[in-house]
Amino acid sequence: MNKLFWAAPVLALGALGLTSCEGMTGDAEGGITAEMLMGAGEDNANWITHGRTYDEQRFSPLENINAGNVGDLGLAWFADMDTARGQEATPLVIDGKMYLTTAWSKVRAFDATNGEPLWDYDPEVPGETGVKVCCDVVNRGLAAWGDDLFLGTLDGRLVSLDRDSGEVNWEVVTVDQEQAYSITGAPRIIDGKVIIGNGGAEFGVRGYIAAYDVDDGTELWRFYTVPDGTEGDDAPEHLKAASETWNMEALAGSDAIGGGGTVWDSMAYDPELNLLYFGVGNGSPWNRAYRSPGEDGTGEGDNLYLSSIVAIRPDTGEYVWHYQTTPGETWDYTATQHIILADMEIEGEQRQVLMQAPKNGFFYVLDRATGEFISGKEYIPQNWAEGLDENGRPIFNPEARIDKTGQPAIVMPGPLGGHNWHPMAFHPGEGLVYIPAFEAATVYAPEADWKPDRARGFNVGFDLGAGDLPPDLGIRKGLYGTIKGKLMAWDPVAQEARWTVEFPGPWNGGLLATGGGLVFQGNSSSEFAAYNSGTGEKLWSFAAQTGIVAPPITYTVGGEQYVAVLAGWGGAYAITADGHMINDQAPVRNISRLLVFKIGGEAALPDMPALVDIPLDPPPSRASAETIALGKVKYARYCAVCHAPAAVGSTELPDLRRSGTLGNATSWQAVVHDGILADNGMVSFADSMSKDEIEAIRAYVIQRANEDKALEAASAD
Repeated sequence: MNKLFWAAPVLALGALGLTSCEGMTGDAEGGITAEMLMGAGEDNANWITHGRTYDEQRFSPLENINAGNVGDLGLAWFADMDTARGQEATPLVIDGKMYLTTAWSKVRAFDATNGEPLWDYDPEVPGETGVKVCCDVVNRGLAAWGDDLFLGTLDGRLVSLDRDSGEVNWEVVTVDQEQAYSITGAPRIIDGKVIIGNGGAEFGVRGYIAAYDVDDGTELWRFYTVPDGTEGDDAPEHLKAASETWNMEALAGSDAIGGGGTVWDSMAYDPELNLLYFGVGNGSPWNRAYRSPGEDGTGEGDNLYLSSIVAIRPDTGEYVWHYQTTPGETWDYTATQHIILADMEIEGEQRQVLMQAPKNGFFYVLDRATGEFISGKEYIPQNWAEGLDENGRPIFNPEARIDKTGQPAIVMPGPLGGHNWHPMAFHPGEGLVYIPAFEAATVYAPEADWKPDRARGFNVGFDLGAGDLPPDLGIRKGLYGTIKGKLMAWDPVAQEARWTVEFPGPWNGGLLATGGGLVFQGNSSSEFAAYNSGTGEKLWSFAAQTGIVAPPITYTVGGEQYVAVLAGWGGAYAITADGHMINDQAPVRNISRLLVFKIGGEAALPDMPALVDIPLDPPPSRASAETIALGKVKYARYCAVCHAPAAVGSTELPDLRRSGTLGNATSWQAVVHDGILADNGMVSFADSMSKDEIEAIRAYVIQRANEDKALEAASAD
C-alpha cells in the first residue's frame, strides 16, 4: 500500500494545415476567420488564439532566436501595468499589434515593436467582486474574431470590443451575479461562437460552459457539468447518466450549494473531429461526505462530471464522451489544467491523442476521438492512489479517503495540485511535454457539523486552519526545503521525465517551446529564462524584478522575432500560502509589467525599488484562550483565502499582523463588519459573522503577531 507521507511538506492551502506564410491576418473587411484559426499553426508572424493553435501546443516554429544566439537576447521594450495584482494573461498579436488583459479584467493594446500604447479598456469591475474569487483577481486573455476581441470579466460578463479602438460593441451577463460566479479564463471562438465557462466552485455554484453568438452575444447553448436534482424526462442524456453517480437527495436538498464542477480554464479543439474538449473542476463542497453522502454518512458516488475531461460538439453543445481523472474527488483535484492535442506513434500505431497533467499528480494520454485511456503515470510523488488500473481508474489509498474515514490526513498533492493552471508546452520535434510542476502536500481535516454559508467564505467542508504552521522556526525551515518547484520535460509515450530543472519554490510560470530549440519560462524567483529544449540546460536569463506566472509568447514583425511575457506575481499560491514560505526564501513582490525581448535589445528596467517591510508591532495579547480559539476558526473559514494561513501574509495583499486597524477595535469593526473598504475588495462580513466573532478574529491575529514577533527576536539572537 502506498502509505501517507506523514513527514511530507505541508502547504496551507493537428489542426488543419494551410499554406505556410509569415502572416495570415485578415483584411480590413474580414478580420480573423475560421480558416485562419484552423491554420494558425502555419502563421509564424502572429499569435491569434490563446494557445497559438486550436490544439493548444504553445509551440512556435520560429527559430530566429535559437540556442546559438539566445545569449544576445535583450529587453526591447516594457510597459508598466496599473494593477498590482497577479498577471496571468497570454497576449494576442495581430498585424504588428499586441492585445492583452491584466488583473481586474482590463485590456490594453500596444504597437508590438516598440510598446507605443494604442488604447485601453476598463470594464470597471466592482471591487467587491474580489471576494467571490478563490485565487486572485486575474484574467488569462482574449479571443479574436473578425475585427473584434472578446473578453470574460471577473464579474461574469462577456464583452465584445472593436480591435482598432477598444470601444464596446456589446456585452452580456453570462452568470447569476447574485451568486459567487466569476470568470478568469480566456474565451475560445469556433465558427462564430464565443465559448466561455466560469469559476466559483469553492463558494458553491453549479458549473457550466456556454456558447454565445459573436455578433450580438445571444446564448446559443449551455452545457451543465453536474445535475441539480430537477432533471426530468426531457433532461440531456449526459445529466441523466450523471444523476446515477450522485446522492441526488442531498444535491437537491435544502443544504445543497450547487455541486461545483466549474469550467474555469482549459479548452482545446480538433476541427477534423469537430470536438471541443474542456476540463471540469472540483466538487462543492470539496468533502464528498457532505456533497454526496451515503447511508452511513460517508461520501459515495463518482459524482460526474467533476474532475473530468469532456468532449462535446461545439456547434450544439452535444455530449460525446468523458474521462474522469478523479472519481469521487474530495481533495480539490480539478481537471481544468491545460489540455494539449497531438498526433504521435504509440506501440507502433499512429494515435490522435489528448494529454493532460491535472492536479492529481498523474499524466494522462487519451484517444481524443473516443476518450479511451491509453496510459497514465504519476509525474510527481502522490499518495492518494496506489496507481491506475487498466482502464485508468485510480486504485484509491483508503487512508487518503478522508471523506470515508472522517479522519485528518496529510495528502500529496494538496489542493494546488502537482500542476495548476500554468500552461504546458509541447515540442513536436522533441516529442516532449514541458510541465510547470511542483510538490506540496496538505493536511485535510474534515470539519465537524459543517454547514454552507451562502453569503461569504469558502464552502469546502474542511477545517482550513488544520495545516497552519506553528510559530517554531525549526519546524518551518524543515518544511520549506521539502516544497519543490519543477520544470519537467515529460515523454508522453514512455511516460517518464527526460530531464528536470528544480526551483527553490513552487508557482513558476507557464511555458513556450520554439523551433529554435528553446523553452522559455518565468519563475517565482523573479527570473525569466530560456532552456535547451532537449537537455534542460539554462542558456539565458533576465532579472524581472517580480515573480512571473504567466506564459510567454513569440511573434515576428518585419521578419524580426520577439518574445513577450506578462510579469507580475500573484494567483492562488501568492495569497493562500503561508507568507513565510514565500518571504523566507526571497520576498517576491508584484511589479506588474509587460516585458518584450529581441536579439540585441538594449532597453533597461528602472532600478529595483526598495522593499519596505512594516515591522511587527502588535498590541499585547490579552484575550482569553477561548476567544482566540474562536478567532482561529473564523479566520480560517473567512480570511485565510486572501490573507494567508495563520495570518502570515506575503507581499501581494495586506498582512493583517501589520494592519493599522489591529490595535483599534472600532476601526477593525468598520472594515470587517461595516465594509468601509468594499471598493477595494474588502466587503462586509456582517451576514456571516457577529461583531463578537469579528472581534475574536482580531484577538487571534494579535496573538499570532505577538508569536511571530517573538520568533523574529529569537532568530535574530
